[in-house]
Amino acid sequence: MLKQRIVTALAMAGLFLAAVLFLPLLWLAFMLGVVVCLGAWEWARLAGWRSSLSRGVFVLTLGLLLAALFVYAELGLAPQREQVQPVLGIACLWWSFSLLWVKSYPASAVLWRSRVMRSLMGLLILASAWLAAVYLLAFPRGGLLLVVMVVIVAATDIGAYFSGTRFGRHKLAVHVSPAKTWEGFWGGVACATLLAVALWSVLPARMAHISLAAVIAVVVTTALASVVGDLTVSMVKRESGVKDSGSLLPGHGGLLDRLDSLCSAAPVFALGLLLAGW
Repeated sequence: MLKQRIVTALAMAGLFLAAVLFLPLLWLAFMLGVVVCLGAWEWARLAGWRSSLSRGVFVLTLGLLLAALFVYAELGLAPQREQVQPVLGIACLWWSFSLLWVKSYPASAVLWRSRVMRSLMGLLILASAWLAAVYLLAFPRGGLLLVVMVVIVAATDIGAYFSGTRFGRHKLAVHVSPAKTWEGFWGGVACATLLAVALWSVLPARMAHISLAAVIAVVVTTALASVVGDLTVSMVKRESGVKDSGSLLPGHGGLLDRLDSLCSAAPVFALGLLLAGW
């Protein structure tokens, strides 16, 4: 199983890097849209839509929403901060509420367990993540920024895994994800902080106005958001009575099982860059 997970992870990383390096923005936005729509197929099941027709309608709804956001934010041309920032702000506000729901689960399920609410959650999570990722690509060296965001999430996850395995004693969210511990959480934060210092040390001279404190704030906040995303999807899966969101990725479960942290990290990272003056 471990070998299978490593092979799948390396294949995904290779495809992602190749797409970022060689595809133009329009094609990369389309490719990311396809990935997000595959995630929507899995989310539809978590939301309670069982038939292929109803799940297809959910995917189509998300696709139309992505198209509307693409036109509204002029993502194919020169997206303006004034158009994108409010959407990113709403997404970040949503993740703040989601943290409260995770903390109070299972009592909080009364607020969101309906099929309609879970569907709206999925549309907001997936659409805002796609918008943030495509918007990042419009920045100077946007492909590199997208890779940095993924590295932040990966470093947080790796730090949490090893510190949690070695020192884990106190449960982080026992009703949502019993395997996660506070020791693992702080290990992930520590890795993210070290990564922030390393990133600041290699910033180009033209970014001298961005302080170390700002870089740490953006990176650590992104890391924290990735944890909330992971826990949120775990919470919805637990409420839906499933272990994995799907079986698309050998050794990893469903696509959403790999996208959960990235979906929450993307809007936080993009908004953080804007507020830091990138």
